[in-house]
Amino acid sequence: METPFKNKVALVTGASFGIGRATAILFAHKGAKVVLVDWHENSETLDFITAFGGEALFIKCDVSQLSEVQKMIQKIISVYGRLDFAFNNAGIEGTSGTITECTEENWDKTIGINLKGIWGCMKYEIPEMLKHGNGAIINCASIAGLVGFPGLPAYVASKHGVIGLTKTAALENAKLGIRVNAVCPGAIKTPMIDRLTGNKKKVEAQFAAQEPIGRLGNPNEVANAVIWLCSDAASFVTGHAMPVDGGWTAQ
Repeated sequence: METPFKNKVALVTGASFGIGRATAILFAHKGAKVVLVDWHENSETLDFITAFGGEALFIKCDVSQLSEVQKMIQKIISVYGRLDFAFNNAGIEGTSGTITECTEENWDKTIGINLKGIWGCMKYEIPEMLKHGNGAIINCASIAGLVGFPGLPAYVASKHGVIGLTKTAALENAKLGIRVNAVCPGAIKTPMIDRLTGNKKKVEAQFAAQEPIGRLGNPNEVANAVIWLCSDAASFVTGHAMPVDGGWTAQ
């Protein structure tokens, strides 16, 4: 097993399911010590990593609460003493409905997790990376951060915000050794897409039909993009919002 991230510490939020789980497992396969963060008490990702000899730590955290994020980062430093990579992935789709149907509760919750949560994570991740002069942060946006989608106003606004925030953080830290990028997944076979389709095969097929590549994406395909962006192979890449979408946004 190749271990290019040996002795490195990687943080993954939203690590219990889908893209977060796949990325956490891949970080571990690459030799990193992985910090699994989620508001769901779910040990499956942790159990999977430790079963093949990887090292991982689970921390329960609601990323929309700044005090919890600060404590989470403090815990990582107390256990491992450093932070090298962060995949700020935690997010929700919110409730479907038009702009006029969107409630204040849905708006605040979606923006709070998807956008405020990424700002809060970077607020405390960056100072720790600056202590050793390098690091890589990947924020999970979406193709909904690049184009509009009727019926998901809070989600679309949050993901557009993630991309703007990513570019700002990249510029602020470009000369300080920290690279900041975003991935923009398309329709990926995850619990989120299952909720959006209602687990109906016909609706899922409609999503897949909109992908030029002709199918839904796999969480591992997004995970591979995240790992590449964290690697030395991407040493000249920062401020980039990378679609991993089967060609959806090329249409």
